[in-house]
Amino acid sequence: MKPGAGPNYLPDYDPDSASTGTMWATGQKTIDERISQGPSTAINVPGPNLKTVLELAQKKGMKVGDVSTAEITDATPAVLASHISLRGCQGPADMAACPLETKTAGGLGSIAEQEVDHKVDVLLGGGRNRFTPTISGGSDNGKTVIESAQGKGYRYVTDAAGLSAVSNGNKPVLGLFNSSNMSLEWSGPAASLGKGNAPVPCNENQRPTSEPSLAAMTQKSIELLENHRGFFLQVEGASIDKQDHATNACGQLGETVAFDNAIGVALDYQRHHPDTLIVVTADHSHTSQIVGEDASGAGVPTGYSTNLTTKDGQTLSLTYGTAGYGGPGAAPVAAAPSQQHTGAAVPVWASGPGGLAVLGTNDHTDLFDVLGG
Repeated sequence: MKPGAGPNYLPDYDPDSASTGTMWATGQKTIDERISQGPSTAINVPGPNLKTVLELAQKKGMKVGDVSTAEITDATPAVLASHISLRGCQGPADMAACPLETKTAGGLGSIAEQEVDHKVDVLLGGGRNRFTPTISGGSDNGKTVIESAQGKGYRYVTDAAGLSAVSNGNKPVLGLFNSSNMSLEWSGPAASLGKGNAPVPCNENQRPTSEPSLAAMTQKSIELLENHRGFFLQVEGASIDKQDHATNACGQLGETVAFDNAIGVALDYQRHHPDTLIVVTADHSHTSQIVGEDASGAGVPTGYSTNLTTKDGQTLSLTYGTAGYGGPGAAPVAAAPSQQHTGAAVPVWASGPGGLAVLGTNDHTDLFDVLGG
């Protein structure tokens, strides 16, 4: 089987982060699970590789960075510096579903291998376990992805202190701060059916000090990337989505605060460098909704709910209702399953040169041009 136009794929009204990230990263639409590749004759057959905004920035001589609180090989960070038919093919040990794209088969290899081979100047996030397996095929055969990176001049760090100690320079930096996704900032009660728990505050400051905050990773990335030719940097607050799937209200709220702090770092930089464009958006919408507290109990939510006490002393009620239905006549399961994305439009905010282009309603693919594609 070879790449080709393939089936006439039908629209997907609540797509995943691979296809939606590919839209703004490449200016092209594709199918779910696909990372910066176009459609093909089958889901596990590679499609044509699509040029990304990060690759175009590199071609212009700009430095580039990719930062996430997820595994750095997860879909959103992956769309910038890799091309693969299935998003799950993240490391050398994960390539069973992508046999035509291994280096042994003459392909580009896993997402982790490609991100290093792309020589992205700053790669920071989780996902260490994707970089420790051994590469098969190519010039780095027999090396781990970390060893491959070090052979290409990468400085490798594994904790907050190591990242803080990295000095500016021309050598790229690979920071992997957790074996999987990075730790959460906040914790709190699990969601439950109906009205949910009695209101309680979230537990803040839960991230281990050995892992850098998203704001700290953003600050260090800007310091390392700043140069007279300019730079491109993506920063993802990944677990906003992941904790929405998990109906973890405190988890997603804490990650939203962390992302807001990272945006503050970018805005502080922009105040002294007004030629900087900042764009803030999401890959897709999600399930959680803030709803009014129903004191009477007459309008109890039918899905899962969590009730939190805010710093103002008010009750903040969040509901989740896109998973848990077991079919006609079946009651929702007691333990909340993974919630689903939704098809609502996501907001886009921008500040700086070209920012007016995002006013109104835009196709996700339009962001490719806004970002310099």
